[in-house]
Amino acid sequence: MRSRKHAQTRPSPVPVALLLIDVLTTFDFPDGDAIMEGALKMRNALVKLKARARKAGVPVLYVNDNYGDWRSEKEVLMGRCLEAKGGEFVRPLLPDSEDYFVLKPLHSAFYMTPLEVLLRHLEVQALILTGLTSNSCITVTAHDANMRGFDIYIPPDCSCARNAEEHAQALAQLEAMAGADLTRSTSLKLPSVIRAAQRAGR
Repeated sequence: MRSRKHAQTRPSPVPVALLLIDVLTTFDFPDGDAIMEGALKMRNALVKLKARARKAGVPVLYVNDNYGDWRSEKEVLMGRCLEAKGGEFVRPLLPDSEDYFVLKPLHSAFYMTPLEVLLRHLEVQALILTGLTSNSCITVTAHDANMRGFDIYIPPDCSCARNAEEHAQALAQLEAMAGADLTRSTSLKLPSVIRAAQRAGR
């Protein structure tokens, strides 16, 4: 019998992955208060989407900034965020043992990380991008994903920017230039997303 550790590294049963980008944060940076305000508004939608993804067999991948601390481990980062002013946002979004976790040094989830290797191993064809922020890390991640041939979904109610105007502008640009699907999470039918990714992978 395979151990639980080995079972977690098998290819995904579905060719779709949910990425939570930089949701483990202290909001201790310029404009952090403004971003936290938007983050709290979208938090519950993201919690519900993660639960639906888990139920549908969609793997959940956390890709998070390491804030320059290369010695830090996931648990240390989680503890630091829970103790900071962003704890209210972070607490219901903490990763668990079923989730994947990737540290990134800069904005893109792909730059100098093992993310692409992991996605290819999981046989993923489509990505649902969520988290912080739509006009920064999600934008560069979406363009990198597009260049690598992944289909992209960015539910507008599961990410944010400093304000609603910046958020809307970023998403409109990603729809036009990266082909992102902007269906809201409440209307995003995961079985349909899975079937579309399965057809794309044939």
